Amino acid sequence: MATSDTPKTSEAPTDHADIGQRVRYLRLIKRMRLRDLADAVGCSESLVSKIERNKSTPSLHMLHRIMAALDSNIASLFDTRDQHEVTVFWPDERPIVQVYQNASGPGIRLERLAPTHNPRILDGNIHNVDPGADNGGEIKHEGEEIGYVLSGELELTVAGQIFHLIEGSSFHFRSNLPHSYRNRGQAVARILWINSPPTF
Repeated sequence: MATSDTPKTSEAPTDHADIGQRVRYLRLIKRMRLRDLADAVGCSESLVSKIERNKSTPSLHMLHRIMAALDSNIASLFDTRDQHEVTVFWPDERPIVQVYQNASGPGIRLERLAPTHNPRILDGNIHNVDPGADNGGEIKHEGEEIGYVLSGELELTVAGQIFHLIEGSSFHFRSNLPHSYRNRGQAVARILWINSPPTF
């Protein structure tokens, strides 16, 4: 359903830290009401509204479902449409996606390694997972994933199998298998995580 405040393409938000604004922009571009998106994701309309107004930060699981319902991916939240042939992010300048389980609880920070423009066949992030944090529940999608634990430890669950990963561990699985993760350790876990095709 069309809305009177549907933005023009040139009005895309440029503040990459503003996840809510970008979600709202993509929803309006698709001519979806709050209710339409909530129904597609399987959550309440009020939760979608809070996310768009940055009153609530979705888990990675919820953010993945929202972006899939918008026929997009998490990387598009940071799309600068800057299509250089070579992209370099210097050590403290990588774009970061910050996700909290709740306002005062542990969180997950995704350090972007790849440019966000399309087309791409690979995507990469460093997942920084606070002690006690998890991705919010099982997800599955097309593609493959490969990862390497840079530091800390991580509990990875794939198709019901639980793997306790420690520093130096690596993993690979098909993304159509339900998967989730959590940090049961005492230190921040850092995981180099590559997806093909891009889902984050």
